[in-house]
Amino acid sequence: MAKKPMLSFWQIWNMSFGFMGVQIGYSLQNGNTTRILSALGSDVEHINYFWLAAPLAGLIVQPIIGLSSDKTWTRFGRRIPFIMGGALVSALAMFFMPNSEFFAQVLPVLLFGAFMLLLMDCSFNVTMQPFRSLVGDMVSEEQRNIGFSTQAFLINAGAVVGSILPFLLTWLGVSNVPHEGEKVASSVIWSFYIGGGALLLSVLWTSFTTKEYNPEQYAKFNNLKKEEKKTTSFLTLLKDTPKTMLQLAFVQFFSWFSLFLMWVYTTPAIAENVWNTKSGDATSGPYNEAANWVGIIFAAYSVFGALFSLVMARLATRFGRKSIYFSALVAGGLGLISIIFVKDQYGLIASMVGVGIAWAAILAMPYAMLSASLPAEKMGVYMGIFNATITIPQITAGLLGAAIFTLLGGHAVYMLGLSGASMILAGISVIFIKEHKYSKEI
Repeated sequence: MAKKPMLSFWQIWNMSFGFMGVQIGYSLQNGNTTRILSALGSDVEHINYFWLAAPLAGLIVQPIIGLSSDKTWTRFGRRIPFIMGGALVSALAMFFMPNSEFFAQVLPVLLFGAFMLLLMDCSFNVTMQPFRSLVGDMVSEEQRNIGFSTQAFLINAGAVVGSILPFLLTWLGVSNVPHEGEKVASSVIWSFYIGGGALLLSVLWTSFTTKEYNPEQYAKFNNLKKEEKKTTSFLTLLKDTPKTMLQLAFVQFFSWFSLFLMWVYTTPAIAENVWNTKSGDATSGPYNEAANWVGIIFAAYSVFGALFSLVMARLATRFGRKSIYFSALVAGGLGLISIIFVKDQYGLIASMVGVGIAWAAILAMPYAMLSASLPAEKMGVYMGIFNATITIPQITAGLLGAAIFTLLGGHAVYMLGLSGASMILAGISVIFIKEHKYSKEI
């Protein structure tokens, strides 16, 4: 089997650069969906049901896209056509969602907003899944840690930009409360415009600077024979799921259950716990100040995540992926639990140190572990199936969220405590992973 060539730093950087733009959009969604839907008429007890759009979209879309991109060879590449198509639709949905109130003649305002959220999530998933597979396709085993760590750095860089945009625009003088007769603040609307544009430009950069291997090169680098390109049923794929993937599923469940609760409930939690206002005041000045500050602390955890990404590959090589993954997740859990006790807005930044470290590890470590255990010719479809370990815990959290919220007395900040406990359980689950490198002899 011919060995994959060692890639330069800039080749690795360029192939993931578009993911930075996708994450700008994704972070704007994470930081502002609760804010937008609350302004459009949703209450905090049921907001989690709208958030189900994201994991449901991913559960359905990513395996289909993974399987399709595995079989796609075009003059533009194997993964790039899907990345480009998803980016175009994502940007359009970002332009429409914060303007949902102006389409009341088409659909009820809240329903239109929810539909745009679903469309945005579907297209984000169409774009993101091939990015994961692209790195798996292109890098050698020796560069696997640096490949996914670079991707994690760029994702976090995009998250910083997306998270601070509403705060930055407010600072520049854009209104942070809705104008009279309107529902969504101009700072949010313009943030989505800017984010959609950045998404398109960064994906174009990756598309024009990355040259994927052609079918002959790919077969040579992965020792594929013509008879190995036969169609495999989906049930057979599930039956042959690598053990590493199954073990990672437990870690993923607790990690993404935690993250879903954090994204849904941080805005009402901070509004209540620090700004002393209620979620029912979603169009008030204090609530929108709290929502802007959530953008800042989300940017903070992305900064800490980006910084950790710079050393994560080296640490993983020295101490092992499992040790770094375990430590990072426990740090994230402790950071989330600490929010319960923080009453000062600046103190929340300290809580984000652990969250950022965990986030960086979640973005890189499972994919570095998994991609080494996958057959190259099925990289895309297995990456897509693996996305179920992200979406199923979020769906679970979405379905149970309202009941748990009620049990916890209607205090959103306690949902963040539960989020932290779940993250610590994810760290404990790492202990039971046994890494396997794929071999045709196994």
